[in-house]
Amino acid sequence: MKKIKAFTLAEVLITLAIIGVVAAITIPSLVKNYNEKAWATAKDVFEKRLEVAAKQLNTEEKLAGYNSTMDFVNELKKKIKITNVCDSNNLSKCFERTILTADGQEVDAANLKTSAKLAKEDWGTETVGVQFANGINALIAYNPQTDQQPFNNQFSATEASMAILYDVSGHKNPNILGKDVNQNANVKKLGCMIKKDLVGGMCINKLLAPGTGYSPMTLEECNQAVSEGKLGIKACGEEIDYWAGAVKACGGVQNMPTKEQLGQLATYLYNYDGTIGAQQNVSGISLDTTKASQFISAAPRPDMITVFSGQEVSYFYASARQFWYSLSDSVWGYRNGDDFLAICVGD
Repeated sequence: MKKIKAFTLAEVLITLAIIGVVAAITIPSLVKNYNEKAWATAKDVFEKRLEVAAKQLNTEEKLAGYNSTMDFVNELKKKIKITNVCDSNNLSKCFERTILTADGQEVDAANLKTSAKLAKEDWGTETVGVQFANGINALIAYNPQTDQQPFNNQFSATEASMAILYDVSGHKNPNILGKDVNQNANVKKLGCMIKKDLVGGMCINKLLAPGTGYSPMTLEECNQAVSEGKLGIKACGEEIDYWAGAVKACGGVQNMPTKEQLGQLATYLYNYDGTIGAQQNVSGISLDTTKASQFISAAPRPDMITVFSGQEVSYFYASARQFWYSLSDSVWGYRNGDDFLAICVGD
């Protein structure tokens, strides 16, 4: 009889096992690459379409002049198809409730109800949730101070008019900033510079240098702020008051760290064994320059980081903390001092 050549069952099983292992290794990578290319393409197409719509409004002189984001979105709907609009109290109906920053921090999108929460500046408007016909979801805050330029082809209409955070995959995962979730330049840094659990629950969302990040108040401006009672400043006495300017930039003393929180920040930056207290001065320690790199680069004096707290001592002083390379101490900082960093804290 003629002998027939064939594979044994064992050989077939071994071959299938090898194919399975190779597939398990390569398919996730292929899917990841495909998703990232799809997100990048969707991002580019959406941004171009949105810019075209905004430029059309600009050309027709309908980009400016709205007192609320909702009024602006209702006009935007005439230029780009929108299937659903959600007011500031129902943002999660139009946008994923929780998104992640690149380092895994969770941001609750439902808290981004106003321009003060979403945009780099407080424009005094609400945030509106939007679902576009192409499946992209977005949060939009409108800038009522928009300056339209109908005869300027180089004018960036979207940057002038709105802060927009958008998800090209709609309600699908992974909902990560820099992947399927993107933002334009007007959106503030979402998430904390340092994870909350590392600094006693304090979320630092702004790091401001004097002169560039924030400006000092004059005595007249400071007294006006005291009379209005909005920022929490109690008294003024300096002709040039950097601490009051820092308070204004952060939106009030409640948005600046306490002495206790600055102690917790020192605990983190020095890898201190224990907790550095509000009034505690510690020497013989070593500043972790990697952890402190953002503070060092922003500080007027790279050999010493000094940070204002939100706690006022008198009209001449505010509580502050110094971060030297080998020691950290709690001090009374002159409010007219031009070498103090301001850090703004929030949710």
